[in-house]
Parts: sequence; C-alpha cells; structure tokens
Amino acid sequence: MSQIGVYETKTHLPQLLEKVAGGERVTITRHGRPVAVLQPVEGATGKISDLIHDMKQFRRGKTLQGASIQEMIAEGRD
Repeated sequence: MSQIGVYETKTHLPQLLEKVAGGERVTITRHGRPVAVLQPVEGATGKISDLIHDMKQFRRGKTLQGASIQEMIAEGRD
C-alpha cells in the first residue's frame, strides 16, 4: 500500500484512481498522519477482460428459443 499527501492527491487523483482500479490501496496522509484510504470496491476486478469472461460464462447455454432479434425488438415496442 502506498501513501500520498492530501495536496498530491488533489493534483494526481485520476492516476490514483487508475492504481486503485488495478487493485492497489492508497493511504492519504495529512502532515504525515493517515486520514483516509482509497481502495477498490469489493468485488470489482478493474479488468475488462475479466468482465468479458464473466459475461461469456453467463451467456453459455442460453438461447433465444427460435426468436429472431427483429421479433424481440417488435415485441418490446408493443
């Protein structure tokens, strides 16, 4: 886990969020004392490839049961 001061946090927030999205925890300090921790949301992997894999797993074995996309669109408009 890395540490960063409040001022640096303000100026580098986008980069810090990228690190956190990648799984890193960052402690924010004020005058050398920890005041907050940025950490990934529980269950979030931050990796697009993992999300795509999960979506493919979810889709596996599911069918449209003979319906076409055109028919489903038309049915949704009724």
